[in-house]
Amino acid sequence: MAGENPAARAAGEDAERLLVDAARKDPARFVDLYELHFEAVYGFIARRVRDRGVSEDLTSEVFEKALAHLCSYEWSGAPFRAWLIRIALNAIADHVKRSAREVPQAETVADPAGPPDFAEMEDRARLFRMVDRLPAEQRKVILARFVEEKSIRDVAGQLGKSEGAIKQLQLRALEKLRVLMEGGHA
Repeated sequence: MAGENPAARAAGEDAERLLVDAARKDPARFVDLYELHFEAVYGFIARRVRDRGVSEDLTSEVFEKALAHLCSYEWSGAPFRAWLIRIALNAIADHVKRSAREVPQAETVADPAGPPDFAEMEDRARLFRMVDRLPAEQRKVILARFVEEKSIRDVAGQLGKSEGAIKQLQLRALEKLRVLMEGGHA
């Protein structure tokens, strides 16, 4: 990450190496690596695969393969996340091949072989964390509107509020997220 000092990066790599070693000894410890990298891997896949269900399935597949092949992972100077992204690229490519045999869906996937945009992945991961920091009602509205893609009317019915109240909650949440993404405090 730009602006990160070398000592902090080295400490992060050492901590990650310890997590990988722990997961090799006890597969139950893989959950720590999963939690650390889930948002970045999901964001990477979701950017390339426009179908939410497929993105979730492929993300699950990436972590299953990573756990199954963790013993063959070797440190090469690149972060563990890069290895996961390589698995994700292969999973996306396999999905495209399977889809092409079943039904042509050229618009489902956008450039699966393009280089990973780590800055965008970090931004998406930050956004996921910031949504979790929103007040409960604002978080519910944001998730329903932008993740579940529900209409204002549907969200109002789901939460038992007026459409105007949902619009206000959405507006406040988006303003708070904008301030947080710009590095401010809301």
